[in-house]
Amino acid sequence: MTTAPSAPDAPSTTTDEPPQPSTPEQPARWAPLRPLVLRLHFYAGLLVAPFLLVAALTGFLYAASYQAEKIVYAHELTVPVGDTELPISQQVAAARKAHPEGTLTAVRPSPEADATTRVLLSGVKGVDEGHTLAVFVDPYTGKVRGSLEQYGSTGALPLRTWIDEFHRDLQLGENGRLYSELAASWLWVIAGGGLVLWFGRRRAQRKVRGTSGRRRTLGLHGTVGVWAAAGFFFLSATGLTWSTYAGANIDELRTSLGQATPSVSAAAAGEHAGHDAAAGTGGTEHGVGLDKILAAARAKGLGDPVEIVPPADASSTYVVKQVQRSWPEKQDSVAVDPATGEVTDTLRFADYPLLAKLTRWGIDAHTGVLFGLVNQIALMALALSLVLLIVWGYRMWWQRGRASAFGRPIPRGAWQQVPPQILVPCMAVIAVLGYFVPLLGIPLAVFIAVDVVLGEIAHRRGQRTYGRQVA
Repeated sequence: MTTAPSAPDAPSTTTDEPPQPSTPEQPARWAPLRPLVLRLHFYAGLLVAPFLLVAALTGFLYAASYQAEKIVYAHELTVPVGDTELPISQQVAAARKAHPEGTLTAVRPSPEADATTRVLLSGVKGVDEGHTLAVFVDPYTGKVRGSLEQYGSTGALPLRTWIDEFHRDLQLGENGRLYSELAASWLWVIAGGGLVLWFGRRRAQRKVRGTSGRRRTLGLHGTVGVWAAAGFFFLSATGLTWSTYAGANIDELRTSLGQATPSVSAAAAGEHAGHDAAAGTGGTEHGVGLDKILAAARAKGLGDPVEIVPPADASSTYVVKQVQRSWPEKQDSVAVDPATGEVTDTLRFADYPLLAKLTRWGIDAHTGVLFGLVNQIALMALALSLVLLIVWGYRMWWQRGRASAFGRPIPRGAWQQVPPQILVPCMAVIAVLGYFVPLLGIPLAVFIAVDVVLGEIAHRRGQRTYGRQVA
């Protein structure tokens, strides 16, 4: 439901079918809204569809990249199952011997019997800022099986990282993120408008079987759009949660409501604070050592997969956190004093505020990790649906043309037919949404301004032409 279909019952004598009278299910007082929704759906879909098409294609690739990553990097990710794993400190020492450069920033012990341990290093020459070098170690032999650049909390390797960044910002950096935020900002509007138009039509007009031409294209567009609409709403909402502008507003709102995502306190307490002189220097051992730190976390119930983060400085603790994003999620974390190996703070995912949990689940489902392969297949199906809807939408625009009038636009002036008691509250809601979602509000305001100006120009030209004819 991404590109606006110009429905056959649009308010114009040039449409394929005459306007349908109001029915009990469509009260007359809401009938004037239909042409307005139709015009918005048409133009929003027409102009935003290119951005949505790129987002859909790259999103499809990203959903498939999880399985591709396992194949492409099988040597680094998997090992033959051995008898006994080496202490984590020895595995890290083996990685540092092979790669002494950079600073140790995290360790992810082998989460499964046939998986390698990841030792993450920052500040390595040749590794992009914000990325780390992941050194893969055989947990049974200590042999280093390779190293790859890694990005993000999901541990994306080069293939998935490239697709992720292309999906997010077209490889253009922060400025490129505007494209994906624009797509997410408008997807739910276009989908919602399509739903209103589809259910506002008579049942007989929604049929696909036995139709042809533009009516068949409209039927396919509407039917697939209705089935996929819930997924589009979800993708739009979750995509906005970590966008640049709308995401910042959402974070601010969550914070004001006391629903921000909490974090474990990493400040060392008491007389031990500042005693760990090695902390933050990039060494492999701080205080009691990694083995005791990991054992302390295990004693608090933190099962695999976990990530061990060394102290940031001499007054900080180790942080051990679960990093499983699949269902059921494991997101518990503990802080461990490097001098004593005692747990100084514990944070359970069960204690997160509701909105923090929903945000976490939403993002993980959006990225395809919450339900694993099923989640990824569902995302690919949604992406494919979006591509088809865009193609069908543009095809309807083509089919709507007559002679030289290629893709005739929807007539202006629909908003003038909406009663003030309906129009004013709608405008107020749009203004509030536009404030919180600026890449929806700003383009919409520009569109309305341009539309009004063009309408006024056309009106004056019509008056001048009429005046000359009278004269």
